[in-house]
Amino acid sequence: MAELETDLLFDGEDIEDNTEQNNEAIEEQLIQEEIKPAIKLDYTLETPEERNELVKKIIEQTPPERLTNKYLEILSNYIVFAMDKEERKQKKILTDNRMVTVNKRETSFEGLSDKLENGEDGIYNMIANDKNIIFTPKISITPEDVATIPGLKDLRDAITVVEAECKAATGKRKYLLKKQLIEMRQDQYVMKNAYHPPMYFSHGVKSFTSVSLSEHITIDENGVPHSDGLVTFFDPKHISALLCNYSKLKEDAWGKFWTDSYYLMEDLDELIERTLKDDYPYCYDLLIYKINGKQNTEIQELLYEKHGIKYSVEYLSSLWRNKIPKLLAEQAQEDYLVWYYTTQEHGKWKRCSKCGQVKLAHNRFFSKNKTSKDGFYSICKDCRNHKTKEKN
Repeated sequence: MAELETDLLFDGEDIEDNTEQNNEAIEEQLIQEEIKPAIKLDYTLETPEERNELVKKIIEQTPPERLTNKYLEILSNYIVFAMDKEERKQKKILTDNRMVTVNKRETSFEGLSDKLENGEDGIYNMIANDKNIIFTPKISITPEDVATIPGLKDLRDAITVVEAECKAATGKRKYLLKKQLIEMRQDQYVMKNAYHPPMYFSHGVKSFTSVSLSEHITIDENGVPHSDGLVTFFDPKHISALLCNYSKLKEDAWGKFWTDSYYLMEDLDELIERTLKDDYPYCYDLLIYKINGKQNTEIQELLYEKHGIKYSVEYLSSLWRNKIPKLLAEQAQEDYLVWYYTTQEHGKWKRCSKCGQVKLAHNRFFSKNKTSKDGFYSICKDCRNHKTKEKN
């Protein structure tokens, strides 16, 4: 019972810090429920700790059959209302009205996607085996609604009047006006739904096997390739979306040799092998584990067993969502530049003075150096980065 003030919920809208109003609200509940506490509630007690001690005494002296859920709820209100608004927020005490809002947001498409690690893509993964899920759209009252829906403007004006009266009122009148405001605000959405019913949708699983994935690639003045395609390996966000939906996309494209999607997934597999398997083996294994549906806590242990490294689950998420897509995108850009300046246009090449490999004289492969004749350092970026790692 000592933790009563931190655990229970209470009815109604998030209530302002008005002691008189709150106390009268509790008395109103006691009268409506015809409850007579064994010890009279003392509203001169101002702290939650003092009220909690009184509530414990009341419960000790009250017969068990009278300790109904409603009775305990009223006693919890008595404690909670002694807290200020910031303390209620820190203790995460949720009203019934607030829970309706939270649950509504969680079941809306927008709210649910915000709560998933993979964002919107996580929703499509989640419903891959159940295509009949219906999403509730997020609804708001717009200026256009006020102008076009009969009676809505009058209701909004009435709400403004009641809000002004509520600010000036005290005690029981303020409490009743606040309840009236809640009902009036709810009526706005009832009116909107009657004239403009929300559009629900299901069958949200994406399918791109019938979509053309052709692209036109250009190289800007800084030597960076850009694609106008619907999906491009040059964009880390596109790669991240492909990886998050890998299993479903691979299944949809498998064996469909006449589709762009089949070759897109084949190219992605090749890019992953070439980029990660030898140079970033832990990222390669992380990617495989993620595609196979393993959780970060399990992946954490598997990477420790195989590679002797133990990253936090937050860092594993960052690798999955940020570093791995970035590595793949950079490799895809380098591959295109090498192909372009080998087959489409004559490019300048130079030999690295350290590793001896001949590479494209481009800032993707050599760092710029204004003092050099060709504008680049003699040692390639790979060798310079390797040297820096050895020093560290």
